[in-house]
Amino acid sequence: MNEGACAVESRAGKRAPAQRRGDRPLHAKPRQRSEERVSRNSACAAVAEELVAAAAMEPAEQLSELVSAEGRNRKAVLCQRCGSRVLQPGTALFSRRQLFLPSMRKKPALSDGSNPDGDLLQEHWLVEDMFIFENVGFTKDVGNIKFLVCADCEIGPIGWHCLDDKNSFYVALERVSHE
Repeated sequence: MNEGACAVESRAGKRAPAQRRGDRPLHAKPRQRSEERVSRNSACAAVAEELVAAAAMEPAEQLSELVSAEGRNRKAVLCQRCGSRVLQPGTALFSRRQLFLPSMRKKPALSDGSNPDGDLLQEHWLVEDMFIFENVGFTKDVGNIKFLVCADCEIGPIGWHCLDDKNSFYVALERVSHE
């Protein structure tokens, strides 16, 4: 086959190898990465490095940012989903207690009393009076427990309250964000 055959179809109706879909012409220079793509990739790498550094941070370092010397919350407690304020700074005590909370879902799905999947959580904010909350809702009784949910978007549970103990409301640190 001569050189001119590369640019046109052969008599059999097949394309020459250099002209297949997606191939570069033989005379083209290799493609260069654009500066925009390089800067975008380096920005993504920087964000990834920050996330890895935050994940590698010791839990004690993270807790010291949230818990004051008196054991109270330094920052406001917010709903992770809608950002609604649940607690003001300085209104709850840090508590370590193992509590089971069902997986996060809307309030109607929590009150059916079924055996849901969930998490065994240990770090909580302890609130001793329900009127301290800025914005929280409660599910129907599930046995002798009421779960705490965000009153605005009804996502939860973010916390736990045993009906036997009228003065203990627990909000899981893993289920809320802080500001």
